[in-house]
Amino acid sequence: MNLDSFSFSSNDPADRILMKAAEGKRISGEEALVLYEDADFLKVQMVARYLREKVRPHSQASYTMFRVVNYTNYCNVECNFCSFMDEIGNGKGYVLSKEEILQKMDYAMEEGADQMFLQGGVYPDLPFQYYLDVIEAVKRKYPKMHIRAFSPVEVINLETITGRPLREVLLELKSIGLDSVPGAGAEILTERMRQIISPKKASVSEWVRAMETCHEVGLLGSANIVFGSEETKAEVIEHLQVVRDLQDRTGGFLSFIPWTFQPQTKRFFVRSVPTHEYLKVLGICRIFLDNIKHIETSVMVLGKGVGQLALYSGADDISSVVIEENVLRSFGLKTEKEARKFLTEAGFLPVRRNLNYEEVVTNI
Repeated sequence: MNLDSFSFSSNDPADRILMKAAEGKRISGEEALVLYEDADFLKVQMVARYLREKVRPHSQASYTMFRVVNYTNYCNVECNFCSFMDEIGNGKGYVLSKEEILQKMDYAMEEGADQMFLQGGVYPDLPFQYYLDVIEAVKRKYPKMHIRAFSPVEVINLETITGRPLREVLLELKSIGLDSVPGAGAEILTERMRQIISPKKASVSEWVRAMETCHEVGLLGSANIVFGSEETKAEVIEHLQVVRDLQDRTGGFLSFIPWTFQPQTKRFFVRSVPTHEYLKVLGICRIFLDNIKHIETSVMVLGKGVGQLALYSGADDISSVVIEENVLRSFGLKTEKEARKFLTEAGFLPVRRNLNYEEVVTNI
């Protein structure tokens, strides 16, 4: 791809920042905010696409397959945007048994998904042994299955209920089969937005501590941002700065995923994010997060049309196929055949990868 076809003006501050980024130079948080506020959307899109091609040929886009298993919906964090949780003690929620989890993974394997994403509510009454038993049971039956599990707020809960240092807890989980971790539960990493989203949730510093410790013990994974509420543009960039700074220290994020909030409860304001704004933010993620190789777009959350455009705006992966999603309303792809068809029709050669971003050979 050649950027010469775009007319960048040295007199335009946003254009100068984009030219700097295209030359492979790191931009600052202040410069990223200028792009969000003032840059031409199409120019951001094209620079992001240009940088994406340095990661993966633009003729290709990747996908993966995993099953989400929500082991419990009891939770004491009470995020204002979440309709999934049930209040602890109300008797209406659930905790999945080992047998029920294995049944779900049996089905996933039949569908070609050999990876599990284990996540749930924060439930202090659930003993640590439960988590150990579940991971051991899955690995015993499916030794090669990749298990990604436990967001930062969940691992902090495990630290609390065991009374042991987080590093020790994580090393034990890793020793019995935990393979990677999601950087979920971030939403917007500013203290003001944490108070709006959920005052009981892990603070910014706690989220960073949890992720940093995971990376230090070799549990790598992803990070994300969820925007489209009361956050300011400056807070979006502040979030990206937190992630980039952490990545500079650990190198533990394999990918980054920008999402938008979905309306789930009346307690939380959700604004409609225009497609061009989502794609602009995604492009800024590619430009600003110069130390994270892969930028994903969630077809499951954003839909197929936006997903196709995102692959031309800096993303190189669709973060699908996802089997079973209970927390979010899914617009996603349900089978590998459907995912490959989607990417082919969008103009890309489909490349299947695993959660470690290693290419996987497929018979489809």
